Amino acid sequence: MTVTDASVDTSAVDPLVDELLEGFDPATSDPIEFRGRQYDLGLAWVHFPEGWGGLDLPPKVQTHIDRRLREARAPQAGEQHFFGLTMAGPTVVTHGSEELKGRLLRRMFTGEDAWCQLFSEPGAGSDLAGLACKAVRDGDEWVINGQKVWNTLAHIAHRGMLVTRSDPEQPKHKGLTYFALDMHAPGVEVRPLRQITGEAEFNEVYLTDVRVPDADRIGDVGEGWRVAMSTLMNERTTIGGGSGPPGRGTGAIAEAMRIWNEEALDKSAVAKDRLMQLWIDAETLRLTNIRASQNRKAGNPGPEGSIAKLRFAEVNTEIYEFCVELLGLAGQVDYDYALKRASFGLVGPPGSSRKMFLRSRANSIEGGTSEIQRNIIGERVLGLPGDVRVDKDVPWSQVPR
Repeated sequence: MTVTDASVDTSAVDPLVDELLEGFDPATSDPIEFRGRQYDLGLAWVHFPEGWGGLDLPPKVQTHIDRRLREARAPQAGEQHFFGLTMAGPTVVTHGSEELKGRLLRRMFTGEDAWCQLFSEPGAGSDLAGLACKAVRDGDEWVINGQKVWNTLAHIAHRGMLVTRSDPEQPKHKGLTYFALDMHAPGVEVRPLRQITGEAEFNEVYLTDVRVPDADRIGDVGEGWRVAMSTLMNERTTIGGGSGPPGRGTGAIAEAMRIWNEEALDKSAVAKDRLMQLWIDAETLRLTNIRASQNRKAGNPGPEGSIAKLRFAEVNTEIYEFCVELLGLAGQVDYDYALKRASFGLVGPPGSSRKMFLRSRANSIEGGTSEIQRNIIGERVLGLPGDVRVDKDVPWSQVPR
């Protein structure tokens, strides 16, 4: 039993897990049918309300459920469903209409619909509220025009979490509206952005006179910023590891240990000391995430998720830098930069340290830059005075650009 399991009352979920495994043989069941039944039993997002894939239980109970299903070799969600399971799901269940939850959540969990995030723009990254993608109401539809960028896995997504400017005469935080965009709608164009890793995991998305039903709106008109904050706080908590702390010695530090034991050219006392310090850093982060997970109640995470996100970005990057250093010259030359099929993952499998050294540079940017995370921690966690924001109450249309 894991550290997290020790403090969890699993009496409400164990009979349901037993029922799921008895009714659907993990080895032979169709993954969509298996995960659909998991959703119906409330074992998808256990902290969600009953009827929407949950049982109104503490989030830490999900760790126990997931462990039991992994041990039974039950079908797991692919990496392409990361955004739906960790970001879109909590956003929809918190802000979506009853009808929208019914249409989106089950398909999201079963894997029938993959999701992507459509937030950043060429002129609105860290200052997300300054975005310009325009949404104009036309009866029961909205007409969307604009451009988004750095959209991970948008090329395989069925739906996109889209934030738009619906009222340019309001201050920038108040004139936004959030939609669940059909990525196959006419007028949606996805273009790949090739990365230093040789992959095209990121994309830019062009929206030209795209018609979106008002029924696909998430949250009230003009409340897009509040909805987007739910998405971002879940993203930061997940990147930081709060969605389910890994086991001791797993993740990037496991690759560092493997290289030390099998391939390292430098095993000096200095290198060994650095390895041990990185182990301590990784273990501290893991234990911090366990504590945060145990203390969290049902609902969306708070600004504390920025702590884990910030520290993960630093530790992950430092570990993969160390891995490449241990490999010596081989760490610099033994990598194929040819265009290859994109994969997504913040931590790579064994033998991928060369790629992950390059990929980890994005850790300090995705989900909000490290500078933004420090601002959030300072203002919303520590209660320090905020930055001066001269355009906060000015209508967006009047802000110089």
